[in-house]
Amino acid sequence: MGTLPKATPLTHLLASTPQTHFPKRPINVEASSSKYRRDGRREFMFTAALAAPAAFEVAAAPNAIAEKWGTRSFIRERFFEPGLSPEDAAARIRQTAEGLHSMRPMLEAMSWKYVMYYIRLKQAYLSQDLKSAFALLPENRRNAYVKTANDLVENMLEFDSYIRTPKVYESYVYYEKTLKSLDDLVAMLA
Repeated sequence: MGTLPKATPLTHLLASTPQTHFPKRPINVEASSSKYRRDGRREFMFTAALAAPAAFEVAAAPNAIAEKWGTRSFIRERFFEPGLSPEDAAARIRQTAEGLHSMRPMLEAMSWKYVMYYIRLKQAYLSQDLKSAFALLPENRRNAYVKTANDLVENMLEFDSYIRTPKVYESYVYYEKTLKSLDDLVAMLA
């Protein structure tokens, strides 16, 4: 019994003959030749690539021109760029009203997370837009605008708090109040 390990026996045979269980296949000369075989697919793809932008240009142009703002650039728009003009702010308030009107299916499905995200994003934009759109109004309508804007902000805050809990009935009540005050505000700006 020494400290040296025992020698392990060689358990496999060394192959001295080449393995022949894979049949040899000849190399395809056509595939490696320098001739190019044309098929209609390449022509079709080229034609489709040229025609696609022309087809979508007509439909995409009005939307791209209409919106000068976006949700992805909120931080950049908020802190590093000047605010929107009063006309653009009024247009974004109208767009927010349309968006809140179309949010009812999300409330009915009780998708609280998405409703909360949407409401908070719109609250952040509305705080700027309400101040910017104030310049559009004549002097005699400004007090009513301020009162309606304050009601809108309070209703949206209550709506947000009831979504957070989530309390279904109160959420619907403050959703309707928010829509009413936002519609009143849009009517004042029209």
